[in-house]
Amino acid sequence: MLVDSHAHLDYPDLGGNLAATLDRAERAGVGRVVTISTHVGRFETYRALAESDARVFFTVGTHPHNAAEEPDVEPARIVALSGHPRCVAIGEAGLDFHYDKSPRDVQRRVFRAHIAAARGSGLPLVIHAREADDEMIAILSEEMASGAFGAVLHCFSSGARLAEAGVELGLYVSFSGIVTFKRSQELRDIAARVPHDRLLVETDAPYLAPEPHRGKPNEPAYTALTAARLAEAVGLPPEELARVTTANFYRLFAKAAALDGVAAA
Repeated sequence: MLVDSHAHLDYPDLGGNLAATLDRAERAGVGRVVTISTHVGRFETYRALAESDARVFFTVGTHPHNAAEEPDVEPARIVALSGHPRCVAIGEAGLDFHYDKSPRDVQRRVFRAHIAAARGSGLPLVIHAREADDEMIAILSEEMASGAFGAVLHCFSSGARLAEAGVELGLYVSFSGIVTFKRSQELRDIAARVPHDRLLVETDAPYLAPEPHRGKPNEPAYTALTAARLAEAVGLPPEELARVTTANFYRLFAKAAALDGVAAA
């Protein structure tokens, strides 16, 4: 079984039929999906998705694009919401200096609040990082020194230095459909250097559909296409890549493991 560790099942581009989407994923060998929060204020939407189907888990957090909309969300509130049985992580939160849709100082403050929530809840943090490698490394290093927390660098498309720093700090690195693109050889080379026990796979659906669906809406079923290309890049048979990334998922997302009755490796 594969796990799509990062999708946005609430987005209309996925067609609005959750059961059909999940059935297609299951036929492709993708048995679990984590639907990711972009606004703490939309908690009820994510909760309802996860409660409607046992194949879905969810997170709670504020995307850096939306940090200015929720600039003062308190770690204690995030922790309280994360107590829902099917909420398995904090985020996505982080820094996006490409689009700068929220002021950078607000992004930093909101990101640190989510780090505090990850510590307080004991749940892993889902990290968004784009064109902010140096500052991301600095913040993660500083915060990890103040108290460890689990985390994943999601939809990794940054430089090798951030991947290496993340692994050194104990983070996982997740790859999306970008790894299948013809011009992504540098990213495949980075993936090949990530220890196998730190690899995750995702869609970031409905964005970043892998080849041969690039430019079309992405969906959890396409995790299998990304996983096949990632397996080639890291030198593993596809079935072994599936086994490894699913074991890694349950190790990091320990609450999901408990819900599924899986002994985390």
